Amino acid sequence: MSTEAARTGPAPGALLLCRAAPGSVAPAAHLLREPMQLTPAGDAWSVLVPEGRPWRDGAEPVDRVATGWATALAVGAPWPVLALWWDTDHAGFTLASGFRRPVGFVWLASGVPAGEDEAMRTFAARLGLDPVLDVQDLDRLTAPDSAADARTRLRGLLAVLARVGVALPAELAPGEPAGRLREAAARRPDSLPVEWPGRREAGAERGTVDHTRLGPWMPWTGGPGARALALAQMAAGLTLLVRGLRRRGGGWATAGALLLAHGALGLTYDLTHPRD
Repeated sequence: MSTEAARTGPAPGALLLCRAAPGSVAPAAHLLREPMQLTPAGDAWSVLVPEGRPWRDGAEPVDRVATGWATALAVGAPWPVLALWWDTDHAGFTLASGFRRPVGFVWLASGVPAGEDEAMRTFAARLGLDPVLDVQDLDRLTAPDSAADARTRLRGLLAVLARVGVALPAELAPGEPAGRLREAAARRPDSLPVEWPGRREAGAERGTVDHTRLGPWMPWTGGPGARALALAQMAAGLTLLVRGLRRRGGGWATAGALLLAHGALGLTYDLTHPRD
């Protein structure tokens, strides 16, 4: 009986919506070392569809992994990242933007709200949504509704986000298993795979950096604040790494390691390429 009950909810999965074109997202996504599929998701939006090995292997819950990935992508980029995630018991989202604290909301599988209303208002402000009309629609998602389950809540969220250009392909509907979503994304003609290129291709071992690919995400390739940004990323990365190790959280540890490496690379570049 308990086994049958466990099958009533959707298999865990996640989507990462980035407010940037695929060409700007791909260099950052490579560094997550997770096989993903990248495809456009509206006007100046892209979506990353992960394979989902961390939660499929049972190492960590999908919400923690997705939040860690979103945080890692957003800290070094000038665009925000919205993680949509779901499992058999819950569904929700996390918005990460720069060095600000991520904000999110959770629903039980039945659609019962389990988050704070104020989080929705912060979410709306950070994405530039209308403070009256859009916030009213978001508030409805935090109110009891016996006819709306968690999947319906996520669809309602995407309907509001359509007003800022989000147009998620129909075959990438939240609530589907991660494997099925990635296969659907791979079939799209405008989709491309994202995987860790390996040490041989990365260029760092040979002392070279491909600015054409890294430039959109790596602000340390130019600008007077490069050293300060690199140090800030290293500090944030260390904090996340320690948190992940203490809580045995793979998502946070991955985000911390990525930020540490990114900051160290930025600091090295700044020191070896002095500006006049």
